[in-house]
Amino acid sequence: MVFIGLLGLFASLGLLVYLTMKGINIIIGAIICSIVLAIFGGLSLEVALMDDYMTGFVNYFSSWFFVFLLGAIFGKFMQETKSADSIAEWISRRFGAKRAVFAVVAAAAIMTYGGVSLFVVGFAVYPIAVSLFREANLPHRFIPPALVFGSISFTMTSPGSPEIQNIIPTEFFGTTPTAGGWIGVLCALIIMVAGGLWLGSMVNKASQNGEEFSLPRESPLKGLEETAATVSKTQGEKKDEGLPNIIIAILPLALVIVLLNVLGQFMNPTIALLIALTVGIIDACVTMHKFLREFWQSLAVGAQNSLVALANTCAVVGFGSVAAAVPAFDILVDSLVNMPGPPLLGLAVGVTLICGITGSASGGLGIALPILAPIYMNQGLDPGAMHRISALASGGLDSLPHNGYVVTTIRAICGEEHKRSYKPIFMLSVVLPTIVLFLAVILYTVF
Repeated sequence: MVFIGLLGLFASLGLLVYLTMKGINIIIGAIICSIVLAIFGGLSLEVALMDDYMTGFVNYFSSWFFVFLLGAIFGKFMQETKSADSIAEWISRRFGAKRAVFAVVAAAAIMTYGGVSLFVVGFAVYPIAVSLFREANLPHRFIPPALVFGSISFTMTSPGSPEIQNIIPTEFFGTTPTAGGWIGVLCALIIMVAGGLWLGSMVNKASQNGEEFSLPRESPLKGLEETAATVSKTQGEKKDEGLPNIIIAILPLALVIVLLNVLGQFMNPTIALLIALTVGIIDACVTMHKFLREFWQSLAVGAQNSLVALANTCAVVGFGSVAAAVPAFDILVDSLVNMPGPPLLGLAVGVTLICGITGSASGGLGIALPILAPIYMNQGLDPGAMHRISALASGGLDSLPHNGYVVTTIRAICGEEHKRSYKPIFMLSVVLPTIVLFLAVILYTVF
């Protein structure tokens, strides 16, 4: 019975990956896979769907609704005021086509670390990436890896980040967003530097093998090629015309980061994040009001975007809640908790596996930490170390092919295919962060 339960757990995960890669809506896919999981796991379908699934869905929704709402609105205002465009243009001018890969990664990283929604970052940076890659004659298929690497591999898990993956652990370990000390900073730097060099090496090797720039046959974003071509033709000319000044554009990001990490020392980090995002929104509206044509429409669109993103995450959390109700799941958790080696190793493996099952870093944390945090807190481990290990672990297997942001970036934003673009993403956002995760376990254990 246990074997069948484990088989069902991994079979349903494989099915979820398959359905996602086929373009099936993640909410529908998660429900289908929850049914499969319940059948293999010996659960009542009624209890699995109406109780386990919905409990996970609703609890996550209620806990993180305002974070998603303000985060999406902040991202929308950064987009509508052309702040994101200004930042991307400034970086492209500073580094140019010769450092196209670095420029794309830097643009995505700066905006993500500043609290801008991942999807807003992708859509804002892609046209600039196309112009730079076109001029440097680099393969287009590496644009998705550059965007994903800059957006999630080190920015969302590093100390001080306003991303939700760095905020969720504060709820369970009583820590602040900067938890983890110098080891957390070192791990972020290793991922950033090693990943940047690795990505550059892969792009150079492909170019040496004869690969050249060419746009996908069909772009899912109407007119985006023309936009990219226009940007490319004006390379070297004055590009900040019609865009806010770079200092004004980047100020909302700076305010979010500073306020989060200052206020987070004196109050609940989630509340600090909400205040920081609110101030960032107000600053963007006031200082760049002349670029904001439809205030209420932007507010409405941001709210709608937050519901879509939150519902998709809640769907995989619901699937994970069904997985947690299967008896085989308890056996899997027990084996992880009691695995040989330092205690932090069990926490690291447990979080990264659950994030892999759900295909979501935040969703996986929402399932893993309520189960694992009390166990390891009772062992008297350093809360800061557990916080950083959990955050790093969420950024490994979550980037499997069924991850929502990976699918959106490859297909919807870049018009590429998994078979062309996913391998570099796997190397940069799964393999590298996982290696650094185990390095972090050793360092926290030793020091």
